[in-house]
Amino acid sequence: MRCAVLDSFRAAARWLTLAVGFIVVVPFAQGQPAPELPSGWTPKSIVYTRTDMVAAANPIAVQTGVDILGAGGSAVDVAVAVQMVLNLVEPQSSGIGGGAFMMTFDAASGNVDMYDGRETAPMTANGNLFIGPNGQPLAFTTAVIGGRSVGTPGVLRMLELAHREKGKLPWASLFDPAIRLAENGFALSPRLYSALAGANAALANDPVTGPYFYNPDKSPKAVGTIIRNPELAATLRTIAAGGAQAFYTGAIAQDIVNKVKSHATNPGLLELGDLAVYEAKKRTAVCGTYRAWEICGTNSPSSGGITALMTLGILEGFNVGAIAPNTVESVHLISEAYRLAYADRAVYMGDSDFICVPTSGLLDKNYLAARAKLISLTRSMGVPQPGTPAGCGRELVEQPDDRENGTTHMSIVDADGNAVSMTTTIESAFGSYQMVRGFLLNNELTDFSFTPTDAAGNPVANRVEPGKRPRSSMAPTIVFDSQGRLYAVVGSPGGSNIIQYVVKTLIGMLDWGLNVQQAIDLGNFGAQTSATTSLESGSSVKDLGPGLQALGHTVSVLDINSGIHGIVRLGNPDAPRGGLGALIRPLRGWAGGADPRREGTAGGH
Repeated sequence: MRCAVLDSFRAAARWLTLAVGFIVVVPFAQGQPAPELPSGWTPKSIVYTRTDMVAAANPIAVQTGVDILGAGGSAVDVAVAVQMVLNLVEPQSSGIGGGAFMMTFDAASGNVDMYDGRETAPMTANGNLFIGPNGQPLAFTTAVIGGRSVGTPGVLRMLELAHREKGKLPWASLFDPAIRLAENGFALSPRLYSALAGANAALANDPVTGPYFYNPDKSPKAVGTIIRNPELAATLRTIAAGGAQAFYTGAIAQDIVNKVKSHATNPGLLELGDLAVYEAKKRTAVCGTYRAWEICGTNSPSSGGITALMTLGILEGFNVGAIAPNTVESVHLISEAYRLAYADRAVYMGDSDFICVPTSGLLDKNYLAARAKLISLTRSMGVPQPGTPAGCGRELVEQPDDRENGTTHMSIVDADGNAVSMTTTIESAFGSYQMVRGFLLNNELTDFSFTPTDAAGNPVANRVEPGKRPRSSMAPTIVFDSQGRLYAVVGSPGGSNIIQYVVKTLIGMLDWGLNVQQAIDLGNFGAQTSATTSLESGSSVKDLGPGLQALGHTVSVLDINSGIHGIVRLGNPDAPRGGLGALIRPLRGWAGGADPRREGTAGGH
């Protein structure tokens, strides 16, 4: 069950609307001016639907989801079908060789559930997995490419568990769109081409991935090239007929193990037994209140939901809505809140099946209010010390950030009002660069700390242990209004920056009155466990550097590539008042937005 919503809520705003049906596309529909997009990105229009919606990272995948919705499918049915198609059209980001976290909302019961499909370390792995012969941690690229970095994939077991509980259409039917696409082919997209052009040469030189993605001269296949994958079609047919068990045992499992263990220079430890015993877990979501809203996200082993709620809890004592977006004042304040939340994240968060994670203490309102007092509006705090939340001893030490760059997100609402927020990943772009039976294997084990202890021998929370799940930053999020009604479904890829992308979007909608597309479009920025504040190159926030430096920030302007996809319910009395744009917003239904930094979209009925 969700935590209780606030008893008090904002006075209901009178929404001036125009009732329309089906899909309506409007550039901007709130009183705030349209945020400036990063240069080079294609502007995207907000999408309105009456009945249902799916927002995801590729138009082919979105159309697949819309078709499943049209056939009477549930939100979970859509997630299964969309994931299979994304495996083809966006292979650099996710697939059946990876893992995922899914948040679901059941409209009939009001329940929010978290499904954990995170990969696990082999049972023969230990804290020295990424320590080289010289006693030093391996270079990241050395660790990634090959079998050493491959964890037991979890997404299929997770999807099967969720479908068994919340699916409506037959499991096998949900694989049909991807099977047809794999056999008939799809046009290679500009984003996939860009990822191929920027990949390590090992991908082009590999005897399996090279011919699939590249020309004989090792150049990426051109945009628009028709790509077919009959091997994956056969794999998906086997899984459609035999369920996830057909992936985790038998010939597919044996081929996965053979691929992992036979790598010439970097073999891994994965065994048939690791696949056979893998279990997706249904966990208790972490929920908290922010002003009039209730926000639910991922619990451990993801740090995403907890850290996002901590950041919002720290900001709750400030009148964020009175500070304009994309200003020195707002970027300073929110970045300082990030610093405090990430300082605790670095020490306390990991797989709660293996370590004590003081979740309740970290989210305690009094604790967060005390942390907020460390923020000065006139000077950056630099690098704060972790706090001391109630609930667990302080026996752990700081750990490095995880890197989930090969990640994608989908947001879904079905005709019954059920929702899915799912973030899915193979970790780095193209995972471990190892392809078997038409799909890529993850490199998720590099999300563990490469060193198990600090110099003094103190244990790191996110160290490698047998069967353990690496800490994640994935933050699929569901928002409810003060009356407990579904309001928003949102999430993003982006490694340890995911938390910042999600929080930025929530603040944009809940504090600044932006519509979902405008909130997504806002320039990205943030801070973690250093004195550096990152600003997105090409966006208007990049010009805030001098003002932030005057407040003591060390500024870095970077290509901060989010991939946010969100859905918002229309006609909500708690939402900040709109302006003239509200006149062209439908009376009821859903508004969807997709990140202009990627090639996704939103659609529905």
